[in-house]
Amino acid sequence: MNTRVPVAALAIVALAASAAGLGCHKRDEPEPRRGPREVVAGPATPPQSADELKVPLAKIDDVTITLGELQERINRQSPYIRARYTSLEQKREFLDSLIRFEVLAKEAARRGLDKDPEVVRTMKQVMIQKLMRDELDAKITADTVTDVEMRAYYDANLADYVKPEEVRVSAIIVKNRAQAERVALEARGEAGKTNKGFRDLVGRYSQDEDSKLRGGDLRYLDAATKEVPAPVVKAAFALATPGDVSGPVDAGNGAWYLLKQTGRRRSMTRSFEDAKPAIRSKLFRDKRTTAQKDFVDVLKTKAKIEVDEANLAKVRIDTSQATDDGRGKDLPPLPMTGVPPVEPPDKPGVP
Repeated sequence: MNTRVPVAALAIVALAASAAGLGCHKRDEPEPRRGPREVVAGPATPPQSADELKVPLAKIDDVTITLGELQERINRQSPYIRARYTSLEQKREFLDSLIRFEVLAKEAARRGLDKDPEVVRTMKQVMIQKLMRDELDAKITADTVTDVEMRAYYDANLADYVKPEEVRVSAIIVKNRAQAERVALEARGEAGKTNKGFRDLVGRYSQDEDSKLRGGDLRYLDAATKEVPAPVVKAAFALATPGDVSGPVDAGNGAWYLLKQTGRRRSMTRSFEDAKPAIRSKLFRDKRTTAQKDFVDVLKTKAKIEVDEANLAKVRIDTSQATDDGRGKDLPPLPMTGVPPVEPPDKPGVP
């Protein structure tokens, strides 16, 4: 019989044990509401020496919990949580949670869970996240993005920040005025009132195969576009509201257009100063991504990497409908497009 405890179960045991250890105290009962308390600063505490911080508080077999470790773990909590651990009894309570943590960790190792693939994969993931923070956080911050870089990006992408008014139309394109006038009667009547009805007329009458495949959509046009004939652009902007249908428009190239307005965008101007926060964030992410890729590329050149392409081709992928087996999902790979995930904050009582 396989008696190995799943990692998820071990985590539940650890949390349950921690909760059980704290559950017998009245502190878990709802506390009465209190008004804001004034914090009075006490006398300055003299700094502790390195020898004081190394003083042992507890030993669990070959593991020692020092004064400095307990103090650091408590002080890592929020100010509100730290205030709960000022008395000797409460410090002892927190120390007991560290002892329970070590006891459970030792039992997990005794059962071989430190070699469990899921545990090893999780440990590697955490190590990689810390490695990338150590490698990148000090070198690349939002402050490393200069005004010169942001201005260069703004100027190179000015079309994203300064946009003229645009109009979107669909078109039925025919070869002569007489046909355009006949189709215009239908397009301006009940048949062309809805966008779907107008698309049906495009499919029935339009002789331009390219736009016909898109239901007649000419996409958004600005007044300076050269993608469609100038008379068509002028007629498109003359349509006042979405749903309006034009009369026959002579494109000047042997084609006649019937236009239906389907959208309109106002002009937009976003100054460099307004755009700076968003540009800074983008360039910061880009720098992080580039630096991370360069760092990994250097490491790959130092490693001996062999890939068996023949065996890779034998990998079978199950494309059937996935179901949740209750065991959770594998950790995703370290994201390569931004800042590595941050470790969750410590939970009170569960160091």
